[in-house]
Amino acid sequence: MKKQSRFRMIAIGLFILIAISAFAGCTRTTATVLPAEEKAGESSGDEGQISESAAEVEAETAPDVALPSPAALPIRIQFTAEDGQELVGYFFTADNSPAPTVILMHWYPGDQRDWLAIAPWLQNRPDELADAEGWEMAIGSDCGGQEEGPWLDPSWFPPMPEDVSFNVFIFDFRGHCESEPFSGNQDDKKLDAKAAFAEVSLMDSTDPDRIVAIGASIGADGAADGCFLHNQESDTCLGAFSLSPGSYLGLEYDQVVRDLDGTEVPPAVPVWCLSSEDDIPSLIACDAASGDHYQSFLYEGDAHGMQLITPSTDPNPLILIQDFLEETFGVEIN
Repeated sequence: MKKQSRFRMIAIGLFILIAISAFAGCTRTTATVLPAEEKAGESSGDEGQISESAAEVEAETAPDVALPSPAALPIRIQFTAEDGQELVGYFFTADNSPAPTVILMHWYPGDQRDWLAIAPWLQNRPDELADAEGWEMAIGSDCGGQEEGPWLDPSWFPPMPEDVSFNVFIFDFRGHCESEPFSGNQDDKKLDAKAAFAEVSLMDSTDPDRIVAIGASIGADGAADGCFLHNQESDTCLGAFSLSPGSYLGLEYDQVVRDLDGTEVPPAVPVWCLSSEDDIPSLIACDAASGDHYQSFLYEGDAHGMQLITPSTDPNPLILIQDFLEETFGVEIN
């Protein structure tokens, strides 16, 4: 009986060891990029998408340490334009899922870091991001100097209702910051804009039928061009908001607006255009465009692109963005 009992104890012990080993083998290891520290390596997905948290917490952390929720932190996305150009962006997840998605497109002098205050403002999960102080340092940490301006100071931004939260996607056009260099011409960047629409459409938290784009300068054209190109294959882009377009990406802005307005490619899509009276290319582009769902706003001076986003600009472009999102997404903000 003692031998039989000993054998039974050994068998139970082996079973427990095997179960522990199997469980450990199935545990997923997460990236360990903490705020203000080095970015983790990229991991490939089954469909060629590479994503990682910009500030994801360690999987095995001491239970008495309070860490921020990874859900609010931007996820790094590597994606590809239809001509094979590799691009990099970051996806800010809304508080509720699925949610409408806003794609933000940068101007020529900068990169996706231009939106590092406006993206969280639209995502509207400030308390969670505040707990992860320094998260933004992981974005473009190996890139050159960043354009500075009041668009990076959220202290003057208009309030966002607590129950309003959007998915937000920022990315670098080819040749900027984290995206690969390229040997083509600037016109090819409209393919990057189109690819951004395709990428966010695949995200689990995105309502694929409710996507808009907002951009400045080349991104102002990218917002309209990307919406137009995407809607040739789908109809899920609901609007484009342009700060200082100039037909910079090879398509005539006024023609794109007319096409989006429903003349050529229904359904009708609202386009809003902002320009300054002494910024001639943008003035011409906004003035030439027209449509039943088109709105144009003209400012004094020569401010271009992100330079329009200041506390003294009247009407405030950020309030106009809120109004634009009310119209396109049907949410109540102001």
